[in-house]
Amino acid sequence: MKQQINISIDGMHCAACSASVEKALSRIPGVTTAHVNLALEEASIEYDDKRVKPEAFDQAVQQLGFSVRDEIRLSEDEHLKAMRTAGYRMLAVWLITIVVMVFMASHMIYQKMLISHLFHSWFVFSLSLLAMLFPARSVYISAFRSVKGGSANMDVLIAMGTIASLAVLPLSLVIKINPHSFSGIAAMILAFHLTGRYLEFRARGKASEAIRKLLNLGAKTALIVENGIEAEIPIHKIRVGDIFVVKPGMKVPTDGVIVSGSASLDESMATGESLPVSRGVDDSVIGATVNLDGYFQARAVKVGRDTFLAQVIRMVQEAQHSKVPIQLLADRVTAVFVPVILALAAFTFLAWLVFPQVMGFAGDWLRGIMPLSAGSQGVAAALMAAIATLVIACPCTLGLATPTALMVGSGIGAQRGILIRNGEALQRMKDIGAIVFDKTGTLTHGKPELLHTESFGIEERELLQLAATLESASGHPLAQAIVKAATSQGIKPAQPENINDHSGKGISGMIAGKIYHAGSSAFLEELGLTLSGISPLKDQFSYATQVWFASQEKILGVFHIADSLREEASQVVQTLAGMGISSVMLSGDNPQTAQAIAAQCGISQVRANALPEDKARIIAELKEKYGAVAMVGDGINDAPALKLADIGIAMGQGTDVAIEAADITILRNDLNLLPLAVKLSLQTFRKIRQNLFWAFFYNLIAIPLAVLGILHPVIAEIAMATSSVTVVTNANLLRGKV
Repeated sequence: MKQQINISIDGMHCAACSASVEKALSRIPGVTTAHVNLALEEASIEYDDKRVKPEAFDQAVQQLGFSVRDEIRLSEDEHLKAMRTAGYRMLAVWLITIVVMVFMASHMIYQKMLISHLFHSWFVFSLSLLAMLFPARSVYISAFRSVKGGSANMDVLIAMGTIASLAVLPLSLVIKINPHSFSGIAAMILAFHLTGRYLEFRARGKASEAIRKLLNLGAKTALIVENGIEAEIPIHKIRVGDIFVVKPGMKVPTDGVIVSGSASLDESMATGESLPVSRGVDDSVIGATVNLDGYFQARAVKVGRDTFLAQVIRMVQEAQHSKVPIQLLADRVTAVFVPVILALAAFTFLAWLVFPQVMGFAGDWLRGIMPLSAGSQGVAAALMAAIATLVIACPCTLGLATPTALMVGSGIGAQRGILIRNGEALQRMKDIGAIVFDKTGTLTHGKPELLHTESFGIEERELLQLAATLESASGHPLAQAIVKAATSQGIKPAQPENINDHSGKGISGMIAGKIYHAGSSAFLEELGLTLSGISPLKDQFSYATQVWFASQEKILGVFHIADSLREEASQVVQTLAGMGISSVMLSGDNPQTAQAIAAQCGISQVRANALPEDKARIIAELKEKYGAVAMVGDGINDAPALKLADIGIAMGQGTDVAIEAADITILRNDLNLLPLAVKLSLQTFRKIRQNLFWAFFYNLIAIPLAVLGILHPVIAEIAMATSSVTVVTNANLLRGKV
C-alpha cells in the first residue's frame, strides 16, 4: 500500500547536499518518488510499505553523513536556538579574523624585519587554524561526511579552498612562494562564509515562518466533560465523540459541533477573515480558533490528522515539497555542479602554471576594468585563482531559488485563506486565459433566499408573518428561505395547527382559526383558487421560483425565491477581466436561470444544462479556445472538471471530493480571494524566475572571473555568501507584493 512520509534532515548546507540525498532516497527499492527541500531541510517520500520500511530512509540519509530529526519541523524555540548557535559561530570566527586582519596590516610596517615577518606568518597561520578547528569545524565535518558518503557538497569546496590557502606557509619552506598573501585568507573566507550562512539561516527562517506558526497554532490541552466533571487532558488524548468545553480566551481544541452555548470566534487562522463570527448550537467549530467571548460545549467530530488545521498544514507541506517544471534544469545542473567546479579549479591551477602569460594577459586586461585583485605571478597566481574558483562557486543559489519562493508564497496563501497544493499550479497559472465558474455555491450562495415579496390586499409584513408561521412547519429549502427572511426582519413565527403537507406541491394549515395554503400555482389552482388577473413580476424575477400564499378565499401574495448572487461576484469578474482573464459560467441549471445570474455578474459566456460528464467535455473545448483554463467549483459534480482543468480551484466550504481534486482551495466562501490567488501565484512564480535567473547569472559571470584571476579569494567568498542571502531575501520580498 502506498504511504507518504516527511522526514527532517540535519546537516544539508547546499543544493548538492539535497541532490545527493534525493538521489539516494529515490534509489531505494519500493520508493515511488522522493523530493528533498533544502530550504525546509525536509524530504517528502512516497513509498510502498510492503516493500520498504521507514527505517531504510534513515539509514540512507545517515550513510551520506547527515542525520534525521525526530520532529518534522523546528519549533519556534528550537529555530531560535539553532539561529543563535549560527550567530555565536559567526561572532567567534570574526573575533579571530579581526585579529588576523590587524596582524596582516601591521606586516606592511614590519615586513623588512625577518623575525617579525616569520612571527607574523606563523601567528596568522595559527589563528586561521584556530578558526578552522573551532567556530568553523562544522564546515569540515560536513565536507568529510560528504566525501565519505560518495558525494561532494559546497562545504567540500570551502574546505579545499581554505586548506589550500593555509598549506601555503608550510609549502613555502620547500618551494619559493611568498606565504604572506595567503596567511589570513582561510580565516577571512570562513568569516564571510559563516556570516552568509547565518544571514541565510535567518532569511530561510522567515520564509518558513508561516508554516511554523500554523504548527504552533493548535491547542496543547483540551477541557473535556466526563460524568459532568471537567477534566483537562493533553490534546493527543481527545477522541471523536468527546464533549469539550471552551471558555472565553481559550482555543478550540479540535474540530467539533456545538451542543450547547454560543460564542464569537476568531477564525482568522483558518479563513483569513479578520472579523469575528458568531457560532451557536449545531454550528461547526474549527480547532485552533479562539473563543473571544461566551461559553460553549461541543462534540469532537475530527481529531489528530483529520482536523482542518492538520489538513491545511498537510496541503501547504505538499506545495512546499513539490517542484515546478522550471526547476528541473536547476536540478540537473546541481547534480554535477561540485564535481565540475573541483575539476575546473584543478584546470585553473594547471593553466596558470603552464600558460601564465595567456592567463595573465586576460586577467591584466580585465583587472584594469575591475581592480578586485592585485596581480600575482607563478605558483601564487595559480593558487589564488584556484582558491577563488573553489570558494566563489555557489550551488546554494540554485538549490534555494525555487523552494524559498514557494515557501513564502504558500505561507502567505495559507495566512490569507488560500491553499496552493502544488508548485506546478503556480507555473501554469501565469498562462491562464479563462476561469470557468460553477454557478451554484460558487457565484451564488448555494441556498435559496427570498428576493422579493408581492402582496395583494394585505400588508407585506402581515403576509410575511402568516407565511413564515405556516412554512415553519416545513423543512423544505423554499419554506426555510421565507422563515429566514421573516426572522431577519424581527418577525417571530407563531405556532400553526392542523398541518397538512402536500408532498411536492405545498403545505396547508390553520393560523388563528383560519386555514391558509402555500405552494406552487398549480397547487393553489387544484384547491379552486384562481390566479387570473394577478400579474407577478415574472420578467424581473424570471429565474426565481414563485411560492404562492392564499387563504381559503383568495390569493394573498407571492414570494420570489432563488439562489442569490454573491455580493462580490460582479466585482470579481470585472477584476479578472482587468487582468486579461475571461470568465465563463458553467451550470447544470436551465438556460433561463443561468443567463439571468450571469447577466447580474457581467458574464457573457454561459454553458447551461451541463451534467458532470458534460462539464469535463466543455472544459476540454474551452482549453482549445483559451489555452490554459482554470475551473472554480464546490460540489462533487465539479470534481471531474476540476481535475481536467489546468488549474482546479475549490471553494473551501464545498465538498471534500471537490477540495481533494483541486490545485488551489479558497478556505472561505469569498470570491474576492480568487483574484488574490491569481496574483499570489503570478507573483510567486515571478520570484522563482528571478531567483533562478540570478542564480545562473551569478555563477556564469563569477566563475570565469575567478578562473582568470580577477577576483581575490576573499572577494570571491563575499560574492558567494551574498548571492545565497540575496536569493532568499528576494523570495521574502514577496510579502510586500501581495
